[in-house]
Amino acid sequence: MSIVVTGATGQLGRLTVEALLRREVPAADIIATGRDIARIKDLSDRGVTVRRADFADADSLSEAFAGADRLLLISASVPVGERVAHHRRVMDAALAAGVALVAYTSTTHADTATTVIGATHRETEQSLRDRGIPSVLLRNGWYLENYTGQLPRILRNNAVVGAAGSGRISAASRADYAEAAAVVLTAEGHTGAVYELGGDASFTLTELAAAISAAAGKQVAYADLPVAEFARVLAGAGVPAELAEVLADADLGMSRGEMYTDSGDLRRLIGRPPMTLAEALAVAPH
Repeated sequence: MSIVVTGATGQLGRLTVEALLRREVPAADIIATGRDIARIKDLSDRGVTVRRADFADADSLSEAFAGADRLLLISASVPVGERVAHHRRVMDAALAAGVALVAYTSTTHADTATTVIGATHRETEQSLRDRGIPSVLLRNGWYLENYTGQLPRILRNNAVVGAAGSGRISAASRADYAEAAAVVLTAEGHTGAVYELGGDASFTLTELAAAISAAAGKQVAYADLPVAEFARVLAGAGVPAELAEVLADADLGMSRGEMYTDSGDLRRLIGRPPMTLAEALAVAPH
């Protein structure tokens, strides 16, 4: 069985390839794809099949997916206005290649999410249904790394800044989401499933600040801002203006509970409790 992983040059894709290898999928049966395959030459050296695939280039997708049985479509890291078109090109190429199952990394509650990000995932999910492609939806929640990666700045400013109010967030690590993807790509019985994935222990951003305070031994507070002001803060910190607005909008969705799930789907898929916030903070560079 040949398995394609899109975005293998990125963090989630790379982790999924590693998870497939740990599950004893033969390296030659894994097709790791990305735009800049020089970044994954080491995977080729380990026997993984490496192919160039650019979501904007339909011909490259057809070549990359040739002979594939299953495919992981990791949502594109492009401006939100371009994402759905990119995803549809991947689907069309997968359909033409005769791929038997597409697993798609969506977002929590994509069917009802009010955010800009949620809308792109909802459209992608609908496109999968419209094409009649056998699929499994991995509705990934927020990454713990979205916060642990900011630790140096948070500790410098003694503040977590956001616009999520008291919304609860069921975040998990990229590695745990990657492990779940590897499970559905290698096991039977997941076709047609919709998994709401997130950590077992949710937290608010106030609780995040408290957890960082405990881990770092210094006081960190949560500053809750209006959405527009949070977008301005992000832009002032160097985030591109469009992305700043998308991220601030994501926090608004969090305030409405759109990044919370108590489904337990992630724990059941990976067969163990997901990494907790405290565990993530303990291993993150400060």
